[in-house]
Amino acid sequence: QVQLVESGGGLVQPGGSLRLSCAASGFTLDYHCIGWFRQAPGKEREGVSCISSSDGSTYYADSVKGRFTISRDNAKNTVYLQMNSLKPEDTAVYYCAADPYPCGNNYFLVALYEYWGQGTQVTVSS
Repeated sequence: QVQLVESGGGLVQPGGSLRLSCAASGFTLDYHCIGWFRQAPGKEREGVSCISSSDGSTYYADSVKGRFTISRDNAKNTVYLQMNSLKPEDTAVYYCAADPYPCGNNYFLVALYEYWGQGTQVTVSS
């Protein structure tokens, strides 16, 4: 059974950090594009970052560049999202997703991703 499970969300003060994990089971991350997306109340789901598991290429939304870092551990079949300097506008449910091909030009296109996790809440508030 293919499954993606996110963890690591929570409540953090502005300027704080969190590390999200996305553990895959039922398939290996090799050759997949793994993306992190987020959705705030009343807003559309948006791409945050993604990584090609084959060569490690990474991509970031402009809003998180320099603050978020995506990484992978193929041995653990897990992708991470390190989030630093968090802002209230980062508050959302964060999802990881897998596209069974290396990341292409449309790496934040939601429809390309075949598997999705259940999401983890990130709240940035004082």
